[in-house]
Amino acid sequence: MDRLANTVRPYAWGSTTAIPELLGTAPTGEPQAEMWMGAHPGAPSRVTRTTPDGTEREQPLSDVIATDPEKELGAAAVTKFGPRLPFLLKILAAATPLSLQVHPDLAQARTGHEAEERAGIPLHAPHRNYKDANHKPELICALTPFEGLCGFRAPGETADLLAALDVDSLKPYVDLLHAHPEDAALREVLTAVLTADPDEIAATVADTAAACERLGGAHAPYAVLAHHFPGDPGVIAAMLLNHVRLQPGEALFLGAGVPHAYISGLGVEIMANSDNVLRCGLTPKHVDVPELLRVVRFDAADPGILRPEASESGEEIYETPIDEFRLSRYVRPEGAAPADLTAATAQILLATAGTPTLTETPHPTTDTNSPTLALTLTPGQSVFVPAGERIELTGAGTLFRATMTA
Repeated sequence: MDRLANTVRPYAWGSTTAIPELLGTAPTGEPQAEMWMGAHPGAPSRVTRTTPDGTEREQPLSDVIATDPEKELGAAAVTKFGPRLPFLLKILAAATPLSLQVHPDLAQARTGHEAEERAGIPLHAPHRNYKDANHKPELICALTPFEGLCGFRAPGETADLLAALDVDSLKPYVDLLHAHPEDAALREVLTAVLTADPDEIAATVADTAAACERLGGAHAPYAVLAHHFPGDPGVIAAMLLNHVRLQPGEALFLGAGVPHAYISGLGVEIMANSDNVLRCGLTPKHVDVPELLRVVRFDAADPGILRPEASESGEEIYETPIDEFRLSRYVRPEGAAPADLTAATAQILLATAGTPTLTETPHPTTDTNSPTLALTLTPGQSVFVPAGERIELTGAGTLFRATMTA
């Protein structure tokens, strides 16, 4: 197993203090939004390995995996997902809202990527929607109280929320929400909001924000959004969605086509390895309304807060319908029995509390010359474990385990 050296991304919405507090480091004064753990080409983790000439050198995890994918990932994982780590693990720290967005399913991603390739749209062009041919399901697990938006609220409930504001320019949306079947109502209102005259919708957002601030309660979060994104139609679009508060240990799964946004809090996030994002608002970035409306699933539903299912081994699993990633955790008191973490596929292990210890035991027949290796992790530290490595967990603390189903 290898300790990971990870990159922290300084996006503007990031907290200046949350990740430093977890890591026990001094804040820099700059936002620290996401710490990436994995082999994503944008910021691969780094490991120290012995090179063929016998020297130790820090290398990108992506290069290590590319050298021998079956050894690092496991043969079954390479057969199913190809010669790359299919997930990206993050610590995410939001101080201000992220963009309101959706992700395509696998078929939509492939079709969209092929079309943009044929059109010759540069990969990093600001109006490019599909940077790869993969889907991007996500799971966010709260480490602190965490606030977000997830999926459409029932249209009748949204109509009541909007009507209570008594803003004249919102009344046509209220009428639409009452006048049509659920999916048609949501589609018509989102389309109307995103295609409205910019000056008119900006005035509506201003009036809505003032009313939300005056009423408070269930309306208060939308005043916060408008404060950060004055005049943005995404403020009105956000009012169509479920507002969710997670407590530590609770999680949200975000599948294809589900509109969502994170507002504030610290969490562990895992996702399929993709950069495909279609934005609805709360952003100065490109919004492709026709493509967005093609991808969004206009289904009103409860956001479905996930709580982990405990197994006899002490592993608490966040169940999702995705094979590219599997997230679980161990919350271990002092004196807890050792746990066997050996897996047939690669895994990343992340400590978020305490000092859990990982012990790698050589295989008795194939690794007779290798010494036993023990690593104690402090909060924010992580390791990469190649497929099949014999790993035992001891010590007290909380350890997140990211792997896949191959």
